[in-house]
Amino acid sequence: MRRRVIAIAAVLFTLAGSACGARQNPTPDSAYEELITIGMCQVGAESDWRVANSESMKAVFTEERGYRLLFEDARQKQENQISAIRKFIQQQVDYIVLMPISESGWDSVLQEAREADIPVILVDRKVDVSDLGLYTAHIGSDFHREGVQAAAYIAETFQDPTRPVRIVHIQGTLGSTAQLGRTAALEEAAAAHENWEILARLDGDFTQAKSYEVMTSYLQSLPSSDGIDVVYCENDNEAFGAIQALEEHGCTCGPEGVRVITFDATRNALTYCMNGKIALAVECNPLLGPLVEEVIATMEAGRIPEKHNYVEERVFTPEELTAAVIEEREY
Repeated sequence: MRRRVIAIAAVLFTLAGSACGARQNPTPDSAYEELITIGMCQVGAESDWRVANSESMKAVFTEERGYRLLFEDARQKQENQISAIRKFIQQQVDYIVLMPISESGWDSVLQEAREADIPVILVDRKVDVSDLGLYTAHIGSDFHREGVQAAAYIAETFQDPTRPVRIVHIQGTLGSTAQLGRTAALEEAAAAHENWEILARLDGDFTQAKSYEVMTSYLQSLPSSDGIDVVYCENDNEAFGAIQALEEHGCTCGPEGVRVITFDATRNALTYCMNGKIALAVECNPLLGPLVEEVIATMEAGRIPEKHNYVEERVFTPEELTAAVIEEREY
């Protein structure tokens, strides 16, 4: 509403100026006032998925499409995200789009946004707040469902209940929605299968470098790496780091060795999968810009959007992948 009032005032001022013989071309500031201003705070650029997600947002929210995008990279620090939101409030943006690093710690700053009458749209991850009215809508993936799909693959692959299934779990950023959902699904499946053993839970923080580091350290602590059946990585970049560590340690990644499971299904991960080094890639679609725009269009029309909006996703195995399929992917 604030944006519309400003735009109307700008139009009236222009008409008045025109009657007095003033310059008719709008100034850059008045041109911006006619745009919907989006304050967007991204986690960072820690993974291929995150980069694709940012590119999707920037492609949608352009001036040509009627938007002014104020984009902040938090560099994987929640305090940077909180500072960015307060900056957006001061700038009186029309909407705040937040990709929260973790679920907790948002009540105060989101209350500030509500008091400023600025809707907050969550993208990718969720927040754990005492009042669900502190955000307008969430757009992203059902991370628990993704984990259930991965666990189902493990159960189908290792059907002998007398054979131990030894799993190394590389977790994503602790406390993030993706980590919580994918971890919970694996833990539930392990509890339901007496022969499953989670050998280690390693903190990969969704990055290739850290996953390589923690996997290398874990392998060096073992008398033999022959006892690992599955490495469950909570995103593609963790899988790349784990595979590098495994292969440097003399392990084979594939049906005859360690089965690596990953989430995201970026083009590079699908190439690994087609070549057999990744056993299962569970899709987590980063192209969420159009869905965010749909939510904003709903609110601009005076309607209430759905609280949670989940994107359609699928799973990939080596048998169904070809170079042509991978080439058609947008990320």
